[in-house]
Amino acid sequence: MAAVKAKSRSGRWWLAAAVALVLLWAVTHHDSGSGSPTASASGAATQSPSTGGSGSPSPSPSATGWYTGSYDPAQFAAQVRSRSKEAGVDPQLVMAVLYNEAYKPHDPAVERAWQKLKPSAAFGIANMHEATFDETKEGRPFADRQWTQLPDDPDLAIEAEAWYLHDLATQLPSHLSGGLTKDELLALGYNTGPGNMLLFAEGVKLGPSAQSYLDELRSNWAKAGTALAS
Repeated sequence: MAAVKAKSRSGRWWLAAAVALVLLWAVTHHDSGSGSPTASASGAATQSPSTGGSGSPSPSPSATGWYTGSYDPAQFAAQVRSRSKEAGVDPQLVMAVLYNEAYKPHDPAVERAWQKLKPSAAFGIANMHEATFDETKEGRPFADRQWTQLPDDPDLAIEAEAWYLHDLATQLPSHLSGGLTKDELLALGYNTGPGNMLLFAEGVKLGPSAQSYLDELRSNWAKAGTALAS
């Protein structure tokens, strides 16, 4: 989600994944029996189910244990369609953003290990930062959920992404300048923040990082549509 140069971020994340795996091994051996979250069969730390006002666990169709060694956003087409409809945003936009954000490893164990090295890192398949998640969830059906649950729950990540795009849409002016579509601006807002999104809506030229993100979005747009149609 944070602004990153597209040409370098994939390589940086492969290096980060290698470092994180080493850290994961160390953390797993150090934390065993020390009151840390229970490890699942795949080695990913798991969180206890959160409860809502009724005291019952919050349901999720894709909770802990979803990662089986590979990831393609298309596997969550049903959740994208459902959560996009709830938030009133274009499902193709939600899916295309997921493809844009798939440049990094989304193994929950790797994400948690990397976050120990870089506490400001984003979590989940939609790469959302903690402050953004906490702001977005206010007054929403997932208000009782925690940012730390995102790596283990792709459905929650998609839900938060869809509602954040909804919130960004409420900030766009009725008249757009510069030739970018509403969905393109929302994707740029997701990547660079609402302030930059509003500047782009006024016709301000995109910087290299934002342009790379937009190029990726356009490249992934048809693929996102195909994923949703399957």
